[in-house]
Amino acid sequence: MPMETASPKDSSSASSPFSSPSVTALLKIKIISWSQETGLPVSVRVRVGERTFHLHRNPLFSKSGYFKRRLIETTQLELPQSFPGGPETFEMISLFMYGSSTLIDPFNVAALRCAAEFLEMTEEFCSGNLCERFDLYLNQVVLQNWDDTLIVLQRCQALIPWSEELLIVSRCIESLAFMACMEILDPERRRDKPVATLEALAGQAWSCEAANEILSQELWIKDLIALPFGFFKRIIGSLRRQGMKEKYVSPIVVFYANKWVLSKKTIQYWESSGERTSDANANDKVSTILQGVLDLLPMREKASRVIPVGFYFALLSRSIGIGLRNDSKVKLQDQIASLLHFAQVEDLLIPSSRVDSDCSRMELATMESIFSTNVSLNMDTNNAPSASNSTVAELWDTFLSHIASDPRMRPKRFMELIETVPISCRQSHDQLYRAMNTFLQAHLDISQEEKGAVCKYLNCQKLSQWACIDAVQNEMMPLRLIVQALFVQQLNTHQAFKECSDSFRYAQSAEFSGSLPSSRCPNTKSQYLADSPYMDGAETGSRTLSFLLQKDIAVQRCEFSRKEYESTSFRIQSLEQELFSLKKSLQLQKTSKRTETLPTKPQSTKPYGLQSRSLSKNRNPLGHVTGCIGSVNFASQRKYACKLLKIFRRITLFGSRKSNRKPAVSSLWSKPM
Repeated sequence: MPMETASPKDSSSASSPFSSPSVTALLKIKIISWSQETGLPVSVRVRVGERTFHLHRNPLFSKSGYFKRRLIETTQLELPQSFPGGPETFEMISLFMYGSSTLIDPFNVAALRCAAEFLEMTEEFCSGNLCERFDLYLNQVVLQNWDDTLIVLQRCQALIPWSEELLIVSRCIESLAFMACMEILDPERRRDKPVATLEALAGQAWSCEAANEILSQELWIKDLIALPFGFFKRIIGSLRRQGMKEKYVSPIVVFYANKWVLSKKTIQYWESSGERTSDANANDKVSTILQGVLDLLPMREKASRVIPVGFYFALLSRSIGIGLRNDSKVKLQDQIASLLHFAQVEDLLIPSSRVDSDCSRMELATMESIFSTNVSLNMDTNNAPSASNSTVAELWDTFLSHIASDPRMRPKRFMELIETVPISCRQSHDQLYRAMNTFLQAHLDISQEEKGAVCKYLNCQKLSQWACIDAVQNEMMPLRLIVQALFVQQLNTHQAFKECSDSFRYAQSAEFSGSLPSSRCPNTKSQYLADSPYMDGAETGSRTLSFLLQKDIAVQRCEFSRKEYESTSFRIQSLEQELFSLKKSLQLQKTSKRTETLPTKPQSTKPYGLQSRSLSKNRNPLGHVTGCIGSVNFASQRKYACKLLKIFRRITLFGSRKSNRKPAVSSLWSKPM
């Protein structure tokens, strides 16, 4: 029996190499020969679709139980529209009834087997009938070959439910799954060419092109993802039943979704296949496939080992525009929330601040829901802050810095977004400061009260040195925050000088005692070093000054007194409230008293406490600022600002001596993201 194979790419549109005209000519010859041999004319007329066949009664009766029942009292018969394979298949069946060898190949065997079952061409009516022959061909020829099995499986789609009832589809699926497992287990083939996985895509934003590049290395995976989703889903189930590891199964599902859900060429593919559909119908198809893909993908921790979290974000972005079912969308968001600590900023859905659309608002609401779910999951499992919590908090603050420039976002809404992730989860406030700075620069019209409300979440103790310096020089920040940043900066400077001085003293003592060896004092060096907390029983000769400095910082570094910080913050807050009340009272006075109190120049729009810094900067063209809070010049302020100066002078930690001016560090975050 002749056989033709084809690649899956060609099988969708390819046809049997035995064209209909040749079969039609052979059938005519057989009918004429039968009439000449028996002397009987054609007596039966069978209509199939648009074609009519004139045949003899005896060949039909001898091999088909269907014709034997239906042609008892009539000579005309019309087969139903659901007849498997249509007129072409019936023509080949008729050729077999007249004794000719049936031409079987992978393109027509499924239709012939279904048609033979419909016509009841079993062993009951004839030995070696078509049903048995076609089953033998399927089992011994088709199912032993990868390409032939793919061709038959694709042809079975148009033959449902007959192909399902005859288990042709099931046999093809099980055969493909078995051969796929053998493909992976083949040591000779995999020695120099490992199976494609998604490890290369971990740690980067999802890219359809990068996935296609990996896919190009595995032709058998390309064959599987070309199948209809119903067949593909069953193959994935069979692969798992037959023991294929999840690290090989999951990438196949990801590649399928990348082609049929994420690829922009999906609609063009359907159109090129003659399936002209509207955008709504195309979205429905994508939505159906996406829901099925979510059912196939592993969930929770199993997914973190084999599937990049960026892929889930890509699916989420696609689901917003196609109307995915709510339950599937919630399932996808929960999966992302469980893997959020693996995500990067490039993975997140960042709404456009220039476009006010339902899609942008939905993206923001979706991201807020995902981070809230992650916080809830972490709080349920671990109440104490962890490394993953800190990572998620920093990721959220970075996200806020991208959307803070939206002019439509109000301070109240921005504060709600900040509170999405608890402040206690943030080990560093650098990204939070950056987000606040971007928000303040994009919203110059907000009041001082609103600025203070937005910046109340910022803890200067958790700012890095450079962020703290930038906050001191940032005129957009409220006065209270700037004072706190100065306070923390001064304490850090004081502590650093103290640690450096102590370390240097211990180092000098050790060197001095070691340079004067004496029989009278043989243990002089060891006595000095015993008092130092930096030796840890090691040889002193291997300890350098840099090591001593690092060791000293690690041992002696501690935070300043919390009570002193809280007390200072309370005093500053009280003073700030007093300043605001005085400002309001001055604005209400319309008498000559107001002209005496106010300066002759127009009142500056800058917040209180910022004019002095501006004047100080004007006097210093190099932009030098001091490291001591006592050096801040508040003399140019109004009379009530003297109270602020007296409070600062009481803070003994700052010292009474003004330090020399130091070059200022250029603003690190002066520009919005």
